[in-house]
Amino acid sequence: MNTTIEYTDFAEYDRRQRAIERHLLVAFAGGLTVGLIGTLLAGNGPGWVGQIYDPYAYLALSLAVGASASGFAWALVTTFLAAVSALVGTMAAGALHGRDIFEIVGSDAAGLNWTLALLVGLGLLAYTTRRQDGWGDLAAGAVGAALIADVVDRATPGFIESEQSFWPGPAVAIGLMSLILVLALRRNTRGRLRALALSVVFSGLFAACLAAFVAGWFPLAV
Repeated sequence: MNTTIEYTDFAEYDRRQRAIERHLLVAFAGGLTVGLIGTLLAGNGPGWVGQIYDPYAYLALSLAVGASASGFAWALVTTFLAAVSALVGTMAAGALHGRDIFEIVGSDAAGLNWTLALLVGLGLLAYTTRRQDGWGDLAAGAVGAALIADVVDRATPGFIESEQSFWPGPAVAIGLMSLILVLALRRNTRGRLRALALSVVFSGLFAACLAAFVAGWFPLAV
Protein backbone atom coordinates (compact mmCIF):
# COMPACT_ATOMS: atom_id res chain seq x y z
CA MET A 1 0.00 0.00 0.00
CA ASN A 2 2.78 2.42 0.85
CA THR A 3 4.52 1.68 -2.44
CA THR A 4 1.31 2.40 -4.37
CA ILE A 5 0.87 5.72 -2.60
CA GLU A 6 4.47 6.67 -3.30
CA TYR A 7 4.12 5.84 -6.99
CA THR A 8 0.91 7.85 -7.16
CA ASP A 9 2.61 10.83 -5.51
CA PHE A 10 5.54 10.62 -7.89
CA ALA A 11 3.21 10.40 -10.90
CA GLU A 12 1.28 13.45 -9.73
CA TYR A 13 4.52 15.35 -9.13
CA ASP A 14 5.74 14.42 -12.61
CA ARG A 15 2.49 15.62 -14.18
CA ARG A 16 2.77 18.96 -12.37
CA GLN A 17 6.35 19.42 -13.47
CA ARG A 18 5.48 18.66 -17.07
CA ALA A 19 2.58 21.10 -16.94
CA ILE A 20 4.90 23.81 -15.62
CA GLU A 21 7.43 23.08 -18.38
CA ARG A 22 4.72 23.31 -21.04
CA HIS A 23 3.47 26.56 -19.53
CA LEU A 24 6.97 28.04 -19.67
CA LEU A 25 7.41 27.00 -23.31
CA VAL A 26 3.99 28.32 -24.30
CA ALA A 27 4.67 31.64 -22.53
CA PHE A 28 8.00 32.01 -24.35
CA ALA A 29 6.60 31.03 -27.75
CA GLY A 30 3.51 33.19 -27.26
CA GLY A 31 5.63 36.20 -26.40
CA LEU A 32 7.81 35.80 -29.48
CA THR A 33 4.78 35.36 -31.71
CA VAL A 34 2.96 38.41 -30.34
CA GLY A 35 6.09 40.54 -30.65
CA LEU A 36 6.86 39.47 -34.21
CA ILE A 37 3.29 39.91 -35.42
CA GLY A 38 3.07 43.32 -33.75
CA THR A 39 6.10 44.63 -35.59
CA LEU A 40 5.00 43.15 -38.91
CA LEU A 41 1.58 44.80 -38.53
CA ALA A 42 3.09 48.21 -37.80
CA GLY A 43 2.35 50.49 -40.74
CA ASN A 44 0.52 47.74 -42.64
CA GLY A 45 -3.22 47.38 -42.98
CA PRO A 46 -5.95 49.54 -41.43
CA GLY A 47 -4.83 51.89 -38.68
CA TRP A 48 -7.38 50.58 -36.18
CA VAL A 49 -5.81 47.11 -36.33
CA GLY A 50 -2.48 48.43 -35.11
CA GLN A 51 -4.16 50.58 -32.47
CA ILE A 52 -5.95 47.60 -31.00
CA TYR A 53 -3.07 45.14 -31.34
CA ASP A 54 -0.55 47.46 -29.68
CA PRO A 55 -0.64 47.37 -26.70
CA TYR A 56 -3.70 45.21 -26.03
CA ALA A 57 -2.33 42.00 -27.57
CA TYR A 58 0.67 42.30 -25.23
CA LEU A 59 -1.59 42.98 -22.26
CA ALA A 60 -3.81 40.04 -23.17
CA LEU A 61 -0.74 37.80 -23.34
CA SER A 62 0.31 38.75 -19.82
CA LEU A 63 -3.21 38.28 -18.50
CA ALA A 64 -3.55 34.84 -20.08
CA VAL A 65 -0.13 33.66 -18.90
CA GLY A 66 -0.64 34.96 -15.36
CA ALA A 67 -4.15 33.56 -15.00
CA SER A 68 -3.04 30.08 -16.12
CA ALA A 69 0.07 29.85 -13.90
CA SER A 70 0.28 27.10 -11.30
CA GLY A 71 1.33 29.45 -8.50
CA PHE A 72 2.15 33.05 -7.67
CA ALA A 73 5.89 32.55 -8.11
CA TRP A 74 5.35 30.80 -11.43
CA ALA A 75 3.03 33.61 -12.51
CA LEU A 76 5.89 36.03 -11.83
CA VAL A 77 8.40 33.92 -13.77
CA THR A 78 6.21 33.10 -16.75
CA THR A 79 4.78 36.58 -17.24
CA PHE A 80 8.29 38.01 -17.09
CA LEU A 81 9.44 35.41 -19.63
CA ALA A 82 6.49 36.16 -21.91
CA ALA A 83 7.05 39.92 -21.64
CA VAL A 84 10.78 39.66 -22.35
CA SER A 85 10.28 37.30 -25.29
CA ALA A 86 7.58 39.61 -26.71
CA LEU A 87 9.92 42.59 -26.46
CA VAL A 88 12.78 40.58 -27.96
CA GLY A 89 10.58 39.49 -30.84
CA THR A 90 9.44 43.06 -31.37
CA MET A 91 12.99 44.43 -31.35
CA ALA A 92 14.29 41.67 -33.63
CA ALA A 93 11.60 42.21 -36.24
CA GLY A 94 12.02 45.97 -35.92
CA ALA A 95 15.78 45.73 -36.41
CA LEU A 96 15.22 43.79 -39.62
CA HIS A 97 13.11 46.72 -40.83
CA GLY A 98 15.80 49.21 -39.83
CA ARG A 99 13.85 50.72 -36.93
CA ASP A 100 15.45 52.04 -33.76
CA ILE A 101 15.02 49.69 -30.80
CA PHE A 102 13.90 52.30 -28.28
CA GLU A 103 11.53 53.77 -30.83
CA ILE A 104 9.76 50.44 -30.79
CA VAL A 105 9.61 49.58 -27.09
CA GLY A 106 9.81 52.97 -25.42
CA SER A 107 11.55 56.30 -25.47
CA ASP A 108 14.53 55.02 -23.45
CA ALA A 109 15.68 52.35 -21.03
CA ALA A 110 13.28 53.68 -18.40
CA GLY A 111 10.40 53.23 -20.85
CA LEU A 112 11.49 49.64 -21.45
CA ASN A 113 11.64 48.94 -17.72
CA TRP A 114 8.20 50.49 -17.22
CA THR A 115 6.76 48.32 -20.00
CA LEU A 116 8.18 45.18 -18.41
CA ALA A 117 6.90 46.16 -14.97
CA LEU A 118 3.41 46.85 -16.36
CA LEU A 119 3.20 43.52 -18.18
CA VAL A 120 4.45 41.52 -15.20
CA GLY A 121 2.16 43.42 -12.83
CA LEU A 122 -0.88 42.63 -14.95
CA GLY A 123 0.11 38.98 -15.03
CA LEU A 124 0.30 38.86 -11.23
CA LEU A 125 -3.07 40.60 -10.95
CA ALA A 126 -4.53 38.04 -13.37
CA TYR A 127 -3.28 35.22 -11.17
CA THR A 128 -4.76 36.88 -8.08
CA THR A 129 -8.18 37.03 -9.74
CA ARG A 130 -8.37 33.27 -9.25
CA ARG A 131 -9.03 33.89 -5.56
CA GLN A 132 -12.72 33.72 -4.67
CA ASP A 133 -12.64 36.46 -2.04
CA GLY A 134 -12.29 40.22 -1.76
CA TRP A 135 -8.70 40.12 -2.96
CA GLY A 136 -9.82 38.44 -6.16
CA ASP A 137 -12.47 41.12 -6.66
CA LEU A 138 -9.87 43.81 -6.04
CA ALA A 139 -7.46 42.26 -8.55
CA ALA A 140 -10.19 41.94 -11.20
CA GLY A 141 -11.19 45.55 -10.61
CA ALA A 142 -7.57 46.65 -10.95
CA VAL A 143 -7.18 44.75 -14.23
CA GLY A 144 -10.29 46.39 -15.67
CA ALA A 145 -9.22 49.80 -14.40
CA ALA A 146 -5.79 49.48 -16.01
CA LEU A 147 -7.33 48.75 -19.40
CA ILE A 148 -10.04 51.41 -19.11
CA ALA A 149 -7.53 54.00 -17.91
CA ASP A 150 -5.38 53.35 -20.96
CA VAL A 151 -8.43 53.79 -23.19
CA VAL A 152 -9.28 57.09 -21.49
CA ASP A 153 -5.70 58.29 -21.87
CA ARG A 154 -5.57 57.47 -25.58
CA ALA A 155 -9.09 58.70 -26.41
CA THR A 156 -9.05 62.03 -24.54
CA PRO A 157 -7.56 65.01 -26.39
CA GLY A 158 -4.70 66.65 -24.53
CA PHE A 159 -3.79 63.60 -22.46
CA ILE A 160 -0.32 62.07 -22.57
CA GLU A 161 -0.92 59.25 -25.10
CA SER A 162 -3.81 60.94 -26.89
CA GLU A 163 -4.56 59.62 -30.41
CA GLN A 164 -7.29 61.39 -32.35
CA SER A 165 -8.09 58.35 -34.51
CA PHE A 166 -8.46 56.08 -31.46
CA TRP A 167 -11.92 57.54 -30.79
CA PRO A 168 -14.61 56.28 -31.15
CA GLY A 169 -14.20 52.87 -32.80
CA PRO A 170 -11.13 51.30 -31.13
CA ALA A 171 -11.83 53.06 -27.82
CA VAL A 172 -15.40 51.77 -27.58
CA ALA A 173 -14.38 48.24 -28.62
CA ILE A 174 -11.59 48.00 -26.04
CA GLY A 175 -13.74 49.62 -23.35
CA LEU A 176 -16.52 47.07 -23.82
CA MET A 177 -14.04 44.19 -23.92
CA SER A 178 -12.51 45.44 -20.67
CA LEU A 179 -15.89 45.38 -18.94
CA ILE A 180 -16.63 41.91 -20.30
CA LEU A 181 -13.24 40.73 -19.08
CA VAL A 182 -13.96 41.96 -15.55
CA LEU A 183 -17.25 40.05 -15.55
CA ALA A 184 -15.58 36.91 -16.89
CA LEU A 185 -12.91 36.97 -14.19
CA ARG A 186 -15.48 36.61 -11.38
CA ARG A 187 -17.76 33.63 -10.79
CA ASN A 188 -20.71 35.15 -8.94
CA THR A 189 -22.91 38.21 -9.22
CA ARG A 190 -21.63 39.83 -6.04
CA GLY A 191 -18.01 39.50 -7.11
CA ARG A 192 -18.77 40.88 -10.55
CA LEU A 193 -20.57 43.91 -9.16
CA ARG A 194 -17.76 44.62 -6.71
CA ALA A 195 -15.10 44.23 -9.41
CA LEU A 196 -16.99 46.51 -11.80
CA ALA A 197 -17.43 49.13 -9.09
CA LEU A 198 -13.73 48.99 -8.24
CA SER A 199 -12.84 49.30 -11.94
CA VAL A 200 -14.96 52.44 -12.27
CA VAL A 201 -13.53 53.97 -9.10
CA PHE A 202 -9.89 53.19 -9.94
CA SER A 203 -10.14 54.34 -13.56
CA GLY A 204 -11.98 57.50 -12.47
CA LEU A 205 -9.23 58.32 -9.98
CA PHE A 206 -6.60 57.72 -12.63
CA ALA A 207 -8.38 59.95 -15.14
CA ALA A 208 -8.73 62.71 -12.53
CA CYS A 209 -5.05 62.51 -11.58
CA LEU A 210 -4.02 62.47 -15.23
CA ALA A 211 -6.18 65.50 -15.98
CA ALA A 212 -4.64 67.34 -13.03
CA PHE A 213 -1.16 66.40 -14.24
CA VAL A 214 -1.86 67.60 -17.79
CA ALA A 215 -3.34 70.82 -16.41
CA GLY A 216 -0.10 71.46 -14.53
CA TRP A 217 -1.51 71.06 -11.03
CA PHE A 218 1.19 68.50 -10.23
CA PRO A 219 4.71 69.99 -10.49
CA LEU A 220 6.19 66.93 -12.23
CA ALA A 221 8.31 66.89 -15.36
CA VAL A 222 7.19 64.66 -18.25
